[in-house]
Amino acid sequence: MHQSAVILLLVLCASLSTDAQPADVRERYKTFLNQHVNGNMNEHICTSVIRSRHITKPNTNECKEVNTFIQANGNTVKSVCTGGGRIYNYQRNLYISLNPFPVITCTLKSGTRRPNCEYRGHKSTRYIVVACEQGWPTHYDEGIINN
Repeated sequence: MHQSAVILLLVLCASLSTDAQPADVRERYKTFLNQHVNGNMNEHICTSVIRSRHITKPNTNECKEVNTFIQANGNTVKSVCTGGGRIYNYQRNLYISLNPFPVITCTLKSGTRRPNCEYRGHKSTRYIVVACEQGWPTHYDEGIINN
């Protein structure tokens, strides 16, 4: 019986992913993905994407003045927290990407409350700065223009 328990424990440990997402980070990561990651984004669809994703100022129905989308998938952005970035400005949880990313910056051109927010988009390439918690991006801090 003892040998069976040890084998079962080893099988369970081997099957657990070392990349498993901590429960306390899950909601912040999902919000980050919704607000800032879109591999299919372009500068002409800011209004429709922000509207469909219900992006507003935190805890309000007010239009967000600026929202930035990283043109990548979640795993590529996550890599900034796990080796594809370095600590930024000596801030413990801020990381800057080692490589630039294409981004779309959506700037409010009219409207004050959702769903009447209208945006203008601008494409650029930037080194992204994200806050990371336990290896997961949870906040887009800024982008550094790649000259």
